[in-house]
Amino acid sequence: MMQAQLLSHRSRVFDHADPYAVSDYVNQHVGNHCLQMPRAGRPLASLDHRKFASLDLCRISYGASVRVMSHALDSIYHLQVLLRGNCLWRGHGQEHYFAPGELLLINPDDPVDLTYSSDCEKFILKVPTRLLESVCEEQRWRYPGQGIRFLENRYQLNELEGFVGLLAMICQEAEATEQIPRVQEHYAQIIVSKMLGLMKTNVIRTDPCSPSATFEALVDYIACNLKQDIDSEELARQARMSLRSLYGLFERNAGDTPKNYIRQKKLERIHANLSDPTCNVRNVTEVAMDYGFLHLGRFSDSYRKQFGELPSDTLKRRH
Repeated sequence: MMQAQLLSHRSRVFDHADPYAVSDYVNQHVGNHCLQMPRAGRPLASLDHRKFASLDLCRISYGASVRVMSHALDSIYHLQVLLRGNCLWRGHGQEHYFAPGELLLINPDDPVDLTYSSDCEKFILKVPTRLLESVCEEQRWRYPGQGIRFLENRYQLNELEGFVGLLAMICQEAEATEQIPRVQEHYAQIIVSKMLGLMKTNVIRTDPCSPSATFEALVDYIACNLKQDIDSEELARQARMSLRSLYGLFERNAGDTPKNYIRQKKLERIHANLSDPTCNVRNVTEVAMDYGFLHLGRFSDSYRKQFGELPSDTLKRRH
């Protein structure tokens, strides 16, 4: 079924070994789980494994019908490709028998419940969450506040254009005689970019040349948090970009620095509150301090420069 070679005997760690020994190794390198074995027989397991930049590549067979269960994987994603046999997946009140050529994607908050057939062999790619975060930052894609989530967990490999070939290239590079860390890092970034591009996720991908969506998201964030002490570092974290990129974004879209933009929006909100008879404002000092203006003299001066009158005049006019 699989034309591409995903790891070879060059990466062999266990050959015809005790499944529990293989399971212990998997717990250390690939992801925590518990293994339920059949009571009868002496199955023999095999495992190939390579570290590759921040990824782990693994090819595994247990040699028996085993059940693998675990709580959520927390800080890792599992991409599992079925090579031989079948594997029953249970989750979200559903179940599915995976066949060769199918791919299962497990999110960090998904519990794992898999039953392997006795002839089942699969390839597993372990991806840390931080790598997906860094790719989102690099591509200037909007990173979801609750973390990246793959919205579908089942794929046919032949529907993911170029993906199997890329996996095979990574495996070949992982088994190369000379290991070049920088090359491995590039490949790891490429495979994750490909995953985010080909598979359905909650990441909002926008044209990297047009950062308007990122700026709009920051504008919304500022508007919702005007009473908070928002600094540039916080905005950069929200946008998953460097401070330098953040300043460039505001210069292009607002013609101002993030700090000045936030101050202007705070003043506009205060002006709206002072002008609106239905808004419960007892005095200027209270509303100014609500929005973080602790030096009232400087606040009044900034307000007058922006609106042509003192805040107390705006308040008097509403009555």
